[in-house]
Amino acid sequence: MKDYFTLNISSTQLNNMNILALAHMGDGVYEVLCRGWLCSHELETIGNLHRATVNMVKAPAQAAAMKRLVPFLTEREAAVFRRGRNANVHQIPKNATRGEYAHATALEALFGWLYLQGEKDRINQLFAVIMGETEDNQQQEGTDDAT
Repeated sequence: MKDYFTLNISSTQLNNMNILALAHMGDGVYEVLCRGWLCSHELETIGNLHRATVNMVKAPAQAAAMKRLVPFLTEREAAVFRRGRNANVHQIPKNATRGEYAHATALEALFGWLYLQGEKDRINQLFAVIMGETEDNQQQEGTDDAT
């Protein structure tokens, strides 16, 4: 039986895949990450979970997240980011600028590309950067507590 949770697509298939198809996959991956993070932080009601999820996955928030990630990207990841950012998207949501939507699409494309390669560890590393949970931040927070 095929494992649809762990799809490993060849680099040739990934390179030939439409960038918006990667963004489509990444949209789901990113939302699952956000939902998991929120559930692990024990928000009290389902309404709070839903509102928090929507706030995390809307284009302006994704654009801000992508901007935090840019310094951490490898060359190949940066190439996917640029392809996603430059994608020809026809409809922009009311709550986002064209630039925000371009960066949100880039984030989704990157997470879709990583997921389809089976790069779960890298996805977790980048999501930790977005959420401010990197080792550098944790060490700095520990230092701040001591002062």
